[in-house]
Amino acid sequence: METLPKGRSARAAGTRPRLGFLGVGWIGRHRMRAILEAGAVEVVAIADPSDEMAAEAGQLAPEAALVSGLDAMLDRGLDGVVIATPSALHAEQSIRALERGVAVFCQKPLGRTAAEVRSVVEAARTSDRLLAVDLSYRFTTGMRRIAELIRTGELGRIYAVNLVFHNAYGPDKDWFYDPARSGGGCVMDLGVHLVDLALWALDFPAVPEVQARLFAGGEPLGGRPDRVEEYATATLGLETGAAVNLACSWRLQAGCDAVITAAFYGTEGGAALRNVNGSFYDFVAERFRGTAREALAQPPDDWGGRAAADWARRLAEGQRFDPATERLVDVAAVLDRLYGR
Repeated sequence: METLPKGRSARAAGTRPRLGFLGVGWIGRHRMRAILEAGAVEVVAIADPSDEMAAEAGQLAPEAALVSGLDAMLDRGLDGVVIATPSALHAEQSIRALERGVAVFCQKPLGRTAAEVRSVVEAARTSDRLLAVDLSYRFTTGMRRIAELIRTGELGRIYAVNLVFHNAYGPDKDWFYDPARSGGGCVMDLGVHLVDLALWALDFPAVPEVQARLFAGGEPLGGRPDRVEEYATATLGLETGAAVNLACSWRLQAGCDAVITAAFYGTEGGAALRNVNGSFYDFVAERFRGTAREALAQPPDDWGGRAAADWARRLAEGQRFDPATERLVDVAAVLDRLYGR
């Protein structure tokens, strides 16, 4: 593998990084559109088990070759690959790409366990390649403004955090319901965003206490290896003394499509992100002072592809391994403990 000084692109100066897209269902195509609109890269290869999906993605990047899979894609001399495949494949595919000297942007979860996530991060460190995961809620305007209030101390000492993500529908792919292929149910699918938002906003404090209850079909999940949870509630005790309460679910009878909130309460005020009218995409953010509130952000906010576009921009700038990537292991370790692993 070639070794280049940090900060230099793997390609000749003045050329745009060459990307491949592995998996181009709805999410993969949406991220492709966001990356292309950023204008920092070019898409040269597309692979998907569905010929129809691949052809539809090809309309966004007519010059891209439709190839059979990851190996054929990597053989085309890529600088980066965007992975949007089933969860069980993420770690192995990411490592294969990184070991070939190719940067990776992967859908969440990066791995089904902390051990899988750690192995990917180590591969990125060894290859000195840029790795990022699509933890997209960090990039909402509202969450960015809340994080700024927390980090500048304007809310005082944060002592309580409440996070919720209820999806009234649940996934439509069968692999989500297979523990071996998914790694878990609603916690792995939705709870990862909640844990990440809490730890990211608070600058990743240690989590000495974790308690969780998982349910499937309205009954405690117990130790059943053949089912995944459809409802979960948990409390995290942080080293700062703060309490983080979270709940997530699939197909909860919540009276709307989705309930999504991230609220932070401190000694000098509070702030919260919440979805509007059951939307998965429209959010407001507000700051609280006693009984008063003020708006921080309102829709519209085209945030869905910002994480992908940010990775593409950093790749075009020649950025390599980012030590902040190690925090992905912290989030995965909390998920492991929620599952009792």
